[in-house]
Amino acid sequence: MLKLTERLGPIAADQATDTLTLPYEQRVLGRLKATSDTGRELGLFLDRGPVLRDGEGLRAESGETVRVRAADEPVVTARIGAGLPLARLAYHLGNRHVQLALGEDARGGHVRFPPDHVLEALAERLGATLERHQAPFDPEPGAYQQAGHAHGHSHGHDHHHQAHDHDPAH
Repeated sequence: MLKLTERLGPIAADQATDTLTLPYEQRVLGRLKATSDTGRELGLFLDRGPVLRDGEGLRAESGETVRVRAADEPVVTARIGAGLPLARLAYHLGNRHVQLALGEDARGGHVRFPPDHVLEALAERLGATLERHQAPFDPEPGAYQQAGHAHGHSHGHDHHHQAHDHDPAH
């Protein structure tokens, strides 16, 4: 088994000797036994916390490099007009404390999330057009993770508790 122990950040495809395609739920794990895209047995022994991103390189103890790919999986892509409508959609979906991928393509901006009938109904109420399909899901890292500061969601909420109760049902 090839032991992958070091994160390299984004790398070019030609810098890797193999690829590992994983769905989002497996890219959040620091410890994982997996099979590469060429059929090799791999073991991930990584620090916990950061999500493995599409295009990220991992170095094995042997020095070999494997490139991570985000697998196609069931997603909902919500499209709505640019500007305030898109900002409002992202705000209301994000306020539900779910992972969201924000993107832009030839058809405009969009918000992508795992299938969830409550979120889908909310997006439609806000005027979004939904597309249910298979695509890579690579959600936005939190602002603190982007800055290199693993923040998580374990801090106290007393500083704003009166205005923002955490209801586990949402």
